[in-house]
Parts: sequence; C-alpha cells; structure tokens
Amino acid sequence: MIETDQIAQPTKRIAAIDLGTNSFHAVLVDIYPDGSFRTIDKLKEMVILAEKGMDHHLSEEAMERGLDALRRIKFLCDSQNVEHILACATSAIREAKNGGDFIQRTIDELGIKARAISGKREAEMIGYAIRHSIALDKEMVLMVDIGGGSVEFIVGNIDGFHYFTSLKLGVARMAAQFVNSDPITQKEMEALQDHFREALTEVANVLKKYPVKTIIGSSGTMENIGAMIADRNSMSASMTLNELVYSQKDFWSFYDYFIKLNKKQRLKEKQLEEKRVDIINPGMVLVNFLIDEFNIENIKISEAALRDGMIIDYINKEKEKPNSQLVAHIADPRKRSIYELLRKCNWLEQHSTHVANLALQLFDAFKKDLNLLESDRELLEYAALLHDIGYYISHSKHHKHALYLIRNSELRGFKEDEVNLMAHIARYHRRSTPKKRHKKFKALRKGLRKRIKKLSALLRVADGLDRSHFQNVQHMDIKKTKNKISFLITTEGDPELEIWGATRKSGLFEKVTGKTLEIFALNRNEP
Repeated sequence: MIETDQIAQPTKRIAAIDLGTNSFHAVLVDIYPDGSFRTIDKLKEMVILAEKGMDHHLSEEAMERGLDALRRIKFLCDSQNVEHILACATSAIREAKNGGDFIQRTIDELGIKARAISGKREAEMIGYAIRHSIALDKEMVLMVDIGGGSVEFIVGNIDGFHYFTSLKLGVARMAAQFVNSDPITQKEMEALQDHFREALTEVANVLKKYPVKTIIGSSGTMENIGAMIADRNSMSASMTLNELVYSQKDFWSFYDYFIKLNKKQRLKEKQLEEKRVDIINPGMVLVNFLIDEFNIENIKISEAALRDGMIIDYINKEKEKPNSQLVAHIADPRKRSIYELLRKCNWLEQHSTHVANLALQLFDAFKKDLNLLESDRELLEYAALLHDIGYYISHSKHHKHALYLIRNSELRGFKEDEVNLMAHIARYHRRSTPKKRHKKFKALRKGLRKRIKKLSALLRVADGLDRSHFQNVQHMDIKKTKNKISFLITTEGDPELEIWGATRKSGLFEKVTGKTLEIFALNRNEP
C-alpha cells in the first residue's frame, strides 16, 4: 500500500500558449518533481491573424480577435489557478511591423507577457514536443509542422536532432501568394510545387545525407489532413490522432479526390475545420510534394506541437538553474549581493544577461560622447541585470517594483548614491523617462539625475533590442556621423520586433546624444 505522503504532488501549474498565425492554442499542465507533467485542460481559438495574407501588418480587427481569444484563455487560466503563463508568438506576429504593439497590448490589457520566438527556436521546441509524444527509434525521420505563416522542418531520431529550420511556406502565406481560383488550378499547383522545390533546396541536401521514409506531422494542417484520411478510410482515430499512421497510397488516393473540390464541397468534409477551408490546399500540395520528392512511405501524426515543446523547454531550464548556494562562491561582495537578489526574484537570466551585454556595448561606444565615468559601467551592468526583477511582484508596473526592490534589498558594498543610481536606471528602462515630477527622482542631487538620464537612455535602447526576449540580435555595428547614429544589427530571425522595440524607446537616447537614431538589420539566415 502506498502511503499518501509518498504520492508525488505537483510542484507548479503552468500554461503554455502558442500564438499562431491561424489559431491560438493553450495547454494547462501540472508539473511534478521528477520533471513529468500532466495535462489539466486545453483550449483552442481560431483567430486568422493574416486574413488578407502575410502583409507584415496586423489589422485592428485581427488584433482584437487575438486579444479576445487571449481573454478567454486568461479566464481559463485564472479559473484553474495557473501560477505561470508562457506565451510564444510565431510567424504572423514576429514579422508584422506592428507586432510589438500587439505584444504590448497583451501585457497592458491582460498581463500576459508574450514573446516572439525565432523560426529556428520554434522548430527546436517543436522537435522537443514530437520526440516527447512519439516513440522514436534509430530510424531517421522528417518532422514537419505546417503553420499559417511558416513551416518547420526537423530531421532527427531518438538520439537527437541533426537539422532544424523554419521556412516561410505556411498555408495562409501560400494561399495569398499563389491561389486565386476555386477549386485550385493545375497551374497554381505547379507554381506552388516550383516554389517549394526552390525553397527546400537545403532540406533536400540534408535528406541526401540523412534519408528518411517517414514524416511525422504536427499542428492543425497535418492533423486536419490526417483526420480526413482516417475518416475516409475508417481508421481508428476517434479518441486521438496521436500516432495515427497513413501510407503514401492513402494520401494520394485522398489527394486526388480532395484537391478537385470547391469551397462548398470542402465545407462538407466534417473533419476539416471551417476556418481552414480557404487555406488547406497549399498544405495538401506541400505534403504531396514532400511525399513525391523524398519518396516518403508513411506519414505519422503527432498531436504534440509548439505549446508542448514550450513546457518541456521550461522544465529543462528549471532543472538547469544554478543552485543559489553557488552564489556564495562569488568573491566580490557587490557582485555577490546583486546575484543573490537576482536569484531571490527568479530573474529572467538569458534576457537580462543579453540586455546587459548590449547596454555595455552602447556604454563603450558612447562613453566619451556622454562624458560617462568608468565606474558607471559596472553600475549600468548591474542595473541591466536587475531591470526586470519587478516581475517578482507583478507584471503591472514592474519597472516601479524594480525600483523598490533594489532600494530596499540591503545590497552590500554599495554607497547610497550607487544604489539609487542602479534603482532609477532600472525603473526607467520602460514607460516614462526621468522627470522632475517623479518624487524619488526629484529628491536626488542634480549630478546624479544627469547620470541616470544618460545611463537609462542606453538601457532603454538595449532592452528594446531584445524585445522578443529570445536574444535575436547576434551582432551590432555602430556608426556615428554629425547628426545621425546608425545601428546595423545582425539577427537570427525576423528583426521587426527588435527594431520596433529599440525605436520606440529611442527618444531619451536621441535627446542625450543630440542625434537621430536609425536601425538597419541583416538576417543571417537569409541570402
């Protein structure tokens, strides 16, 4: 008999939300001490953010649909006592020039801190999810997640991943670009195939090295195709689609039938979601192309997708967190007390460290221009590391909470002016810039206020350059002329959110430097 106190109890209840181009998916899970998790609830909301195609702009109507969906998801999370919400934005949001506005509204209106992840990061987490849900072996497989804006390709087996990428081949994007007829014409299908062939050159080269016979498909398009084939062939998929397998011949038989249907006829397919009726055909053509081009024998369905990968990634990071006791080994009492405070407040380590490095680069570039002290460099670094600790209290007004925590944490080895300087730099990393009407700022001596303005100007821009919170900026070149400052940033993925974030926070920087800021970007993954 198992004693009650021996039964493992969950340590935390979290939610993961995948903010996709077509739909928002949420999954609520309990996490257990051994790193396992159990699903408590799920919710899926169709939103169709790119209703007029991927035009790099979210309409007000699309944003409202997205926010309404998130309100319903947030209500579910609150009713189920969720402690922590993970939210990742994908193709439509990360590419939109106003994607940052949408993300900011999720924070301001709902308290959900969504982050835009790069395509490669998305592919990696999808790989985690599929490997968690499907029993892989030594045989190499091609994992494919067909979304609205992008398609992720992962090559791997039970031992790990050998390749992963994200390509802008999503069904909403392809439908807007290539499909104008109903039913889809042969000419349109051929145009799609030509586009796929060109876009998948690198994938094709990888598959020459790692031949595969099986595709594992995840997310809505692959699930819908699998469900329709299962229904047509009387396959057992009434309870779950996970691990459903259909053959090359099964697909081709269904494809020949389905691709000829018009919208009215497609609507009669009971396993096809109504809001996918207009965009499903590019997905059908893509699957057909993959089967034919790479001689795929079987397609298997995984119901696990990005949201599940987000949970696995979260659990892995929790396991890898350094033991707080190790902080004691830091010799410098100033640095040690900073890290003790960071650990206590469950800091966002990767984001804060990246922002600190960017801020230090800006400091080194503008030290002489702004007449900064060498001692300011250390204090800016610590303020950057600490700037988001206010989340420990609340998402709302977290910059003000950071001010309170830094000023009231008995940091060792620092003078009062130094503590005030760090606290106010962190406080002004967002929202309002330093103003005399702010009582705590006004109470400081004039020289200290000037230093705070200059250093918070650097932190604001650095924080904006990691607006996605996924360290998208890999490299930055800074050029200065008489009237302008130019940043050339090299990014892992789409740079729109980082440019938006830094530009939005550039006002104080432009004021203290007396120059206009321009930001240009290179995506290292694009030719």
